[in-house]
Amino acid sequence: MAHRRLGFWRRFAAALVIPVLHVWTRRTWLNQENIPRTGGVIIAPNHVSHFDPLVVGYYIFGSGRWPRFLGKASLWRVPVLGGFLRKVQQIPVERGSVEAVKSLDVLIEALDQGGVVIIYPEGTTTREPDLWPMRGKTGAARLALVTGAPVVPVANWGAENIFDPRTSKLRFRPRTPVTVTAGKPVDLSKWQGATPTRSVLDEMTEAIMHDISVLLGEVRGETPPAARYDRPRKPSTKAGDA
Repeated sequence: MAHRRLGFWRRFAAALVIPVLHVWTRRTWLNQENIPRTGGVIIAPNHVSHFDPLVVGYYIFGSGRWPRFLGKASLWRVPVLGGFLRKVQQIPVERGSVEAVKSLDVLIEALDQGGVVIIYPEGTTTREPDLWPMRGKTGAARLALVTGAPVVPVANWGAENIFDPRTSKLRFRPRTPVTVTAGKPVDLSKWQGATPTRSVLDEMTEAIMHDISVLLGEVRGETPPAARYDRPRKPSTKAGDA
């Protein structure tokens, strides 16, 4: 990626983050050629740690693309931080029905402009005890169905040794090994032009999660669980519920 095309703020962000990652991590980047060099693309990574967005972002940057993450829109209303996030082209996501539609429009526009949008299908760090991918949410599938943009599965491993979501412990150990790999775009041709019903979106999401899990299994040298872990539902408090 030519630095002259990044502009000041994106160069500044890279200058802040990359030196820290060089000290904190020992990186193994695999299959970066699977990240399309041009055009809109949806990157779908697993989520093992609150630290892995930095690792995945660096991997995407190293492949020659600028990573655009989704974040809570409330962050954009924080003085200074909000302005910085806008300058580096990150994407605010609103909660609620009307606001969610507006957020989808922003994502569609980013892809139409040839951007790289990173969506964690799980929606949060995995709750699976051994940090395998959980059942995914349908946002990435819906966006792919609307735009036709390819969905590239990405697996990362090692960031959990810096910040483990199971213990909430942050470890400052230099040169912690981290690995990131990308697969070929998920084959979603079966659903091209389909109506975005719940069943269609669930099937597409499972295809995405399957490819992410296979990649992670290759990185870990292990076989992913046969059944996808699903986050426990909160107990209902409605009258009459057993």
